[in-house]
Amino acid sequence: MTPELAASHQFCQELSRQQAKNFYYSFLLLPPERRRAMQALYAFMRRTDDIADEPGEAAEKTIALDAWRNDLDLALTGQKVSWPGMAALADTVHQHTINPKHLHDVIDGVAMDLTPRVFETFDDLYPYCYRVASAVGLCCISIWGYQSRDGQAERMAEQCGVALQLTNILRDVAEDARNGRVYLPQDELRRFGVTAEDFSGNQLTPALKELFAFQAERAYRYYAQAAPLIRLVDPVGRPVLGAIMGIYRGLLDEIVKREYNVLAERVSLPGWKKAWIALAAFPSRLGRAEAKLAEHAS
Repeated sequence: MTPELAASHQFCQELSRQQAKNFYYSFLLLPPERRRAMQALYAFMRRTDDIADEPGEAAEKTIALDAWRNDLDLALTGQKVSWPGMAALADTVHQHTINPKHLHDVIDGVAMDLTPRVFETFDDLYPYCYRVASAVGLCCISIWGYQSRDGQAERMAEQCGVALQLTNILRDVAEDARNGRVYLPQDELRRFGVTAEDFSGNQLTPALKELFAFQAERAYRYYAQAAPLIRLVDPVGRPVLGAIMGIYRGLLDEIVKREYNVLAERVSLPGWKKAWIALAAFPSRLGRAEAKLAEHAS
């Protein structure tokens, strides 16, 4: 590894340590080379999000994301770009045969957040979930190593991403509403007699509770569908998959435990519990964790 590439990986490692939160605990379960790859991937995703979150008009951010796409393509052909982590990302893509389309899908998903968007049905929401979460999962399984089994692994990685994103949407429904964003399908709001304005208040009405319970049940179904993926991932990658799914499903469990009260405060898991879930996932290298992944998923 050249000094320049080593410095790029070091940059990604430090960024991940500072900002990865839920994911960082799972990275520690990987051997050094694959850990570096996950940190490079995370750093790219973090920078993509930051471009969209920076102050400025939507048109300016669109231009910035287009420039970011161009930098990605240049780096993948061996050219230098200004962002310090891009060399590590390009190294990761080449070493683990990641399809660059998945990285472009992530940029497409982030671009969808630049202006308020209405999702009329879950079928309309699904492509957004795929781009911001499932595409990341497809990159991850390339790093971990996996058996495709005629596309089964890829489909379950997609389902896993949807489960994680549905959990995020439910957790952040109040904050998103205050920012003018509603990710829950409009036809389901009407079905339960809820309006977007209801998300901005602190009162958990029976209608809101029923709507949130419906969303949680859907997320649990996706967790259940994705659970067998652990058998198809290489043993070295199973603990990180188990940790990520365990932490996010634990977050969903906590939302249910609080009777779906996601309006008053943002639900989170304490650091010790995330660390415990990550450690508990380690035996999955021996194939013991699939049942735990499916637990409560119904």
